[in-house]
Amino acid sequence: MLKEGEEEPASPSARLMQAPQFNLCIISAMGYYTKIDANLYKKCIQQTLLKHPRFSSILVTNNGKCSWKRTKVDVENHVFAMDLDPDMDSPDKFVENYATNLSGTPMDLTKPLWEIHILNVKTSDASSTALFKIHHSMGDGVSLMALCHACSRKINDPDSLPVFPSSEKQNRVVISDRGLIMNRFWGFVWTVMLVAFYTLMDITAFIATLWLVRDAKTPIKVEHGGAPQSQKRFVHRVVNLDDVKLIKTALNVSINDVVLGVTEAGISRYLNARYEKINENGAEIININGANSLPKSLRLRSTVVFNLRPSPTIKDLADMMEKEELKGMWGNLIGIVILPLKIDMLDNPLTYIRRAKSMMDRKKLSLGHKCAFLVMKLTMSLFGIKAAAAMTSAVFRNTTLTFSNVMGPKEEVNLFGHHLSYIAPSVYGFPQSLVVHHQSYADRLIISIGADEKLIPNPYQLCDDLVKSLQNIKEAVMKLDGNSLC
Repeated sequence: MLKEGEEEPASPSARLMQAPQFNLCIISAMGYYTKIDANLYKKCIQQTLLKHPRFSSILVTNNGKCSWKRTKVDVENHVFAMDLDPDMDSPDKFVENYATNLSGTPMDLTKPLWEIHILNVKTSDASSTALFKIHHSMGDGVSLMALCHACSRKINDPDSLPVFPSSEKQNRVVISDRGLIMNRFWGFVWTVMLVAFYTLMDITAFIATLWLVRDAKTPIKVEHGGAPQSQKRFVHRVVNLDDVKLIKTALNVSINDVVLGVTEAGISRYLNARYEKINENGAEIININGANSLPKSLRLRSTVVFNLRPSPTIKDLADMMEKEELKGMWGNLIGIVILPLKIDMLDNPLTYIRRAKSMMDRKKLSLGHKCAFLVMKLTMSLFGIKAAAAMTSAVFRNTTLTFSNVMGPKEEVNLFGHHLSYIAPSVYGFPQSLVVHHQSYADRLIISIGADEKLIPNPYQLCDDLVKSLQNIKEAVMKLDGNSLC
């Protein structure tokens, strides 16, 4: 356990997150069913979050070396309760504007790199909202989400941790038949060949994106050299997670396949309407008939950030905070994957899901994200943090958006003494105009968008297009007969 004043070396990824070209911050809106009691909220944070070493340390630089220095934290300097008119006009717009302004305000490096803003106004989805602003150097999104829920408790049992989704491991089956053993052997050989092939393809695509290949210029693509620090507007929609599970079961795919397919369909729908307006000399015409106004063969790709470290469990993090020791389970250990998205208007919306599954199946066989991490680490060792930051920034600058899907707790929880209604995370600080997050929580899915309003003046429409695409895919699934599901 580090004592006040003691230092711990910062990881290469934490240093990378601090570079001017790649200065990332997380913005997460936490909606609550009731008005937030600021004093209770601060007390709960004092008892939980501040026990985490990263939330009670500042990042210091001495002779070019970065380290985390333990410091005493005054919660009053990090949690701000705004004195607001509960009957104000357009509270949803107020919360959005507040979050947008946070994305344009730099972090104070003289204190731990996090802050929480309590907004006690009733919006469409909650009676109050807490806006979390956390610098990405403190940890990756998956770890921070797990930490957040290690601080939460069950609604009906304040002493118990919530249930968090976990992957089910299949039991191994011992096969004694010689023919079956040979089949498994050749299957293993074929899998190794596929892994090598897809890894080579991903490495080639990664290197090409660094130097040569850029996405096509579209209404949502940042121009080359676009400013990474531009403000973002954060909007979200809450949908029924059961709709996603229905599609998942019917098509025998994963939830990640579904939300990726929905994202591709929604962006296609949004861009189609934008291009139709352009074709009509800017006239405000809505593409009701779904006619294809998209240019052919658009190169549009998404970056996906993979966590390379096994995600800590909620219990691990709860124990860690109790002992105030990280034990090597924390930090940013991430690799970047580039996903090509095919932007077009399809007659059969289920094709988006099947296409997403095919893409993700290939990515699961690839080691490209691990190779990307090694390339970044080697560049940092040989040429320094600025070169690594410039290289990573180039990957984001030459692609169009970032896609993320994070699992939340399977049940509603009490977070910092209050009943949580929804979670809407996003991120800013990189040279892209759009980030699309999908966050599950209990029986709902939150579609969260961070958009540069200079390029995406109506992010609400993009949210609506994503929701509409999900509905179209659900309706197509329900029309299938039993034979089609096979």
